[in-house]
Amino acid sequence: MTRQITVEGMSCGGCEETVENALRDVPGVTDAEADNETDTVTIEGDAPDADLVAAVEDAGYQATA
Repeated sequence: MTRQITVEGMSCGGCEETVENALRDVPGVTDAEADNETDTVTIEGDAPDADLVAAVEDAGYQATA
């Protein structure tokens, strides 16, 4: 399943990488691609929204699923 979440606070490629890595560590996520220009992350997998939001917030950003 592919879906997008909104992530606020990303301002550079390093931020994108931090968010992507945090999400890829969530069980059920097979891939994550962040875009700081649109404040979105496209996620492949079947992890629960709450787990995705928690992972992004643990990485220091604000997320909305």
